[in-house]
Amino acid sequence: MALIVQKYGGTSVGSVERIQAVAKRVKATVDAGNRVVVVVSAMGKTTDGLVTLANQITGAPSRREMDMLLSTGEQVSIALMTMALQALGQDAISLTGPQVGIVTESDHSRARILNIRTERLERYLKADQVVVVAGFQGMSQSVDLEITTLGRGGSDTSAVALAAALGASQCEIYTDVPGILTTDPRLVPAAQLMRQITCDEMLELASLGAKVLHPRAVEIARNYGMPLVVRSSWSDDPGTRVTSPMPQPRSLEGLELAQPVDAVEFDAHQAKVALLRIPDRPGIAGRLFGEIATQSLNVDLIIQSIHEGNANDIAFTVNRDHVQQAEAVAAAIAPALRDQPTDLDQAEVLVDPLVAKVSIVGAGMIGHPGVAAKMFSTLAAAGVNIQMISTSEVKVSCTVRVDQCDRAIAALCAAFQVNCSPRHQGNEADNQAGGHTPQVRGAALDPHQAQVAIRQVPDRPGMAARLFQRLAEAGVSVDMIIQSQRCHLVNGAPTRDIAFTVAQGDTDAARTVLDQATDMGWGEVIVDAAIAKVSVVGIGMIETPGVAARMFQALAANGINIKMIATSEIKISCLVAETDGVRALTAIHTAFGLCGPQGGWGDQTHAST
Repeated sequence: MALIVQKYGGTSVGSVERIQAVAKRVKATVDAGNRVVVVVSAMGKTTDGLVTLANQITGAPSRREMDMLLSTGEQVSIALMTMALQALGQDAISLTGPQVGIVTESDHSRARILNIRTERLERYLKADQVVVVAGFQGMSQSVDLEITTLGRGGSDTSAVALAAALGASQCEIYTDVPGILTTDPRLVPAAQLMRQITCDEMLELASLGAKVLHPRAVEIARNYGMPLVVRSSWSDDPGTRVTSPMPQPRSLEGLELAQPVDAVEFDAHQAKVALLRIPDRPGIAGRLFGEIATQSLNVDLIIQSIHEGNANDIAFTVNRDHVQQAEAVAAAIAPALRDQPTDLDQAEVLVDPLVAKVSIVGAGMIGHPGVAAKMFSTLAAAGVNIQMISTSEVKVSCTVRVDQCDRAIAALCAAFQVNCSPRHQGNEADNQAGGHTPQVRGAALDPHQAQVAIRQVPDRPGMAARLFQRLAEAGVSVDMIIQSQRCHLVNGAPTRDIAFTVAQGDTDAARTVLDQATDMGWGEVIVDAAIAKVSVVGIGMIETPGVAARMFQALAANGINIKMIATSEIKISCLVAETDGVRALTAIHTAFGLCGPQGGWGDQTHAST
């Protein structure tokens, strides 16, 4: 007999009729021979209505009283759902978060789950009862036993955490959309339903704005190897399956406080090729990486730094065995990139054949602004200078001199108390049906970021660490990070530019931190909020040449200039002008064939992600 956890969102239980329809679905699952735990959200817009009531009383309600108020919404849902099940002849009982044993931090309105005491829940399941649980809420571990709420996505988080604690067969997320789509159909109506996606891909897409699953829920699924299914409440279609890797044994204590880094990975067989002072105009990156792709060369990291005047720098890494081919391609194309044949100082090619990439990996990085800063400070303390930086939701990578690789690995393993391994070439996609893994799974647009550039940052170990540690202390989470390849002498000392992106809501806080850091010795700080980040995500792009070229060429064909580039193994992100955002998303979505049938993943249903 399988144990299944089902979660139903607010729209799925938004009326008596919908609650009754859900109850029939739950009973059918039981009749099929399963034990079932149901997690529900508040009905429809109940939470919004409660927030409005609170704001009519006071403009600054306390977070504790807001938790007391908002937790009532789910209690209405669980009682009505249980009544509906009982009316169908199905034995059921409703439990609040505290009653079911969800123990959290004492941090009101944004508590994380520490543990789940499942004894009471398991007793009811053994008696063949359906247990209907209030999502979004728990009970603090303090002696006062305070009611807490989990914040945005809290019901998803509750459901996946319960599934992990109970060792369920799978967790099913029912919502008002048919599953997870290749992009936001409100922006690209031709978006298609995916049949399958990996946790790492879903974490990237969730961080880029996909709303179907909250990153916290995906993180728990990834950490505990819990299969997820996202389905529509209104049909019997199979929806989208989110696959997880085989997890390492992990305690349920501190369930959401798992260490942010699982492992240190390294690749000591890389080489770096940089093109300096190339023209800042559409088509340059597409032309360069198009030529690279024709040689079947696989590129790992790619960065394009902020422009200086009318020129940019682009750097990328390849396997050391292929560096001569990559250098030859770059050297051959460099003259064609110069604005004038006589401009010999433009499009200069630099090669470093002896670099290593070290990375920290872990889904627990989400919501921990200080993880990257800790990595940078650890390397600085070990006397390791960082050459390139690339970030994603589950990985931060740096290139260093190859003779410093062992020292970097040892320092990072000690700092994060983890083991190291060579770069992992396998992936969750090995379990894909039919063995087909698309190069790109989905595309996303994030129009809510701002670019921050710092000119003339002193080029010495520890500067990046100090910079990002101060941002972390101010609660500012950083997304893309780019360190320029060109070095400038200022008063005889080498400097480099550093650029990064933050959420638009954190722009003022980031600017304040930088303006107050008068001891850091850098130059001008430039903020640009009129940008958008467009990205493609796909675990199949690992070891697949030409993916970046296709993306850059699609943007160039639409006259869209790229302001910054940053990549990880499964994500390529470009900053473009805010006004070009939707056009850029449509262009890359089309370029990777995401609009049509995708090897049996999708039907033609469109819905919001």
